[in-house]
Amino acid sequence: MAALLAETDDDPGEETLDLMAEQVESGCLAGLDPADIWPELLLSLGGPAPGKAFRVLRICGALQVVLPEVDALFGVPQLSDGQNEVDLGAHLLRSLDEAGRREAPLPVRFALLVMNVGKGDSPREHLPHHYKHIDRGGPRINSIAERFGVPADCVPLALTALSECERVHRASEVRAGPVAQMLERLGAFDAPESFALLMEVCSCDFTAHSGRSGEAYPKAVLLETARDACLPIEPATPEARAEAIAQALRSQRWSNG
Repeated sequence: MAALLAETDDDPGEETLDLMAEQVESGCLAGLDPADIWPELLLSLGGPAPGKAFRVLRICGALQVVLPEVDALFGVPQLSDGQNEVDLGAHLLRSLDEAGRREAPLPVRFALLVMNVGKGDSPREHLPHHYKHIDRGGPRINSIAERFGVPADCVPLALTALSECERVHRASEVRAGPVAQMLERLGAFDAPESFALLMEVCSCDFTAHSGRSGEAYPKAVLLETARDACLPIEPATPEARAEAIAQALRSQRWSNG
């Protein structure tokens, strides 16, 4: 029902939501094999407006039953630009809708759904920071994947997004050495398809922030420029790559004023 509702332009009426909530409260999801639930979640996740589908699931209480790790993100703050804060759950829904608009493949959508699950129980005294969320998130992503029988090709990207997405957001054109190391770590040279998928995850996460929908993701441009500068280098030593990146990014920064 959530997946079908997400394919319409209209919001579900209160009567429909109440009926769905009543079904959840009556235990209709209790005892179901998660492997049987996954095909329905897949319809929601793969549709044109996955954020809307998961919003409906949360409103009726189904998300808390089938994906409590994701449901726990709602109401949890995280810093955005500067000192602004976003609600992690609401941000997740916007990032999924961005993936839907881009017709992103399933691994990208799954990564956006689960990459922040380590933040749902961050100590309140530390909020809006989320110390050691990667340590908590990795086992949870693996548990979700095992529970539902998620396709194996989805898991590596989700784990990479967990550990690298925020680092990608912080990539700096004035630090050529760390950019070279990041490109190597992310497979930009030997696994370009995986690198491109991660850039799509990070781009959806970036444009989910208020006022950014439809914008180009500047860090993807930076990293792709840096990667392209390294491709002709032989031998491709870390030092040679860092020098090529420094020259390319200085040139780009200068040309942009």
